[in-house]
Amino acid sequence: MTLRQAQGPGAAQGPGAVSGLFTVINPATGAAVREIGRATLDETDAAIARAVSAQRSWSALPPAARADGLRAFARVVEAHVEELAQLEVLNSGHPIGSARWEASHVAQVLNFYAGAPERLSGQQIPVAGGLDVTFHEPYGVVGIIVPWNFPMTIASWGFAPALAAGNAVVLKPAELTPLTAIRLGQLALEAGLPDGLFEVVTGSGSLVGQRFVSHPDVRKVVFTGSTEVGVDVAAGCARMLKPVTLELGGKSANVVFADADIEKAAAAAPGAVFDNAGQDCCARSRILVQRSVYDRFLELLEPAVKAWRVGDPAAESTDMGPLISASHRDSVASYLEGADVAFRGSAPDGDGFWFAPTVVLAGPDDRIAREEIFGPVVAVLPFDDEADAIRLANDSIYGLAGSIWTENLGRAVRVSRAVKSGVLSVNSHSSVRYWTPFGGMKASGLGRELGPDAAEHFTETKNVFFATDD
Repeated sequence: MTLRQAQGPGAAQGPGAVSGLFTVINPATGAAVREIGRATLDETDAAIARAVSAQRSWSALPPAARADGLRAFARVVEAHVEELAQLEVLNSGHPIGSARWEASHVAQVLNFYAGAPERLSGQQIPVAGGLDVTFHEPYGVVGIIVPWNFPMTIASWGFAPALAAGNAVVLKPAELTPLTAIRLGQLALEAGLPDGLFEVVTGSGSLVGQRFVSHPDVRKVVFTGSTEVGVDVAAGCARMLKPVTLELGGKSANVVFADADIEKAAAAAPGAVFDNAGQDCCARSRILVQRSVYDRFLELLEPAVKAWRVGDPAAESTDMGPLISASHRDSVASYLEGADVAFRGSAPDGDGFWFAPTVVLAGPDDRIAREEIFGPVVAVLPFDDEADAIRLANDSIYGLAGSIWTENLGRAVRVSRAVKSGVLSVNSHSSVRYWTPFGGMKASGLGRELGPDAAEHFTETKNVFFATDD
């Protein structure tokens, strides 16, 4: 893998860009961190060409050799967890505790998929007159486009199983948060992965990301981001008959029934929506509470929100850092215009893109209850009975995640089957485990990531019949 960052006159321009550069900003201070090059079209094509060459050799290796390569990559990441975490604090404003978990998660994902190459076995299918077998053939080069909210983790969900399956990867990080992707690319080389196998290409989505979609040698695209852009990515891939995995937006419901442990549900609610400052597609940004316990739930929720610690992401005690940018802070703030704010937490003043956790009382037709805000704002709505809860939970174009709080096992089963979301938790807010599938329904995406079958999703099944009759 090599990093080649464009600085020529052909690079795309944008806010903060000078001569093909863009400036990385620390969201906790608003200060410039460093400048990163925007790749030109020629440089993007060159990265893809290197990946094509590297993939041929990589896929020809015995499965055990590919597994050893991924384990070596994991060990190098493990040795650099603190460095990667500090980069994420600096670039993304993630609290240091969260950033350490994220860096360790990358190593865990690599270790998990290091077991895949030796388990990607095909089938022998009984047929008359011969032997029929199937093979899992890698696509070739996979283009992975990741967002700014979880730069390390989401990247690893794509590149680890893709590499395990015998593909090469070209990775485009978000312009706002490229630093950990760049460092992971360097660590891949330090681990001994072949040059060209894992290419990190920094630059704009309109150029680099679009080229992943249109280039004939990129045979699959994985995109995580907004539903609006995801639709364009899917349309472009369709024109190329190119498979695509999409993980898109969400407006997930946190459903609290009267028979739930109300104290536990209220205490857990802030973490479900304010983690990463609400910049999480799985954020439970709608809390649906049965009407008979609605007032009691709000009484319990208020101290939990006010206790949510917003501040310096480098501090060990911090629960939530800043929003990613000034423009995004303005976007989040716009949702509070005319809203019925019940209560707010606190946030620092001064430099940085700070925003206090906010709880809003809403109706099902309110904009704040329907659109993905992607910030630390949660809408609380009452419901009457189980059928009403299911109706409200499904009253969204999205269907990514959600939570159900009840002590009634039958209700938990009924509601979890009825809610149209790809990932649900009962009496918790867990969304992502690397050893279980993850993905959305409806406008929240196509396909699944993670879990035991992810590496297979980066292959095509080839069927071969061997005649044995003379």
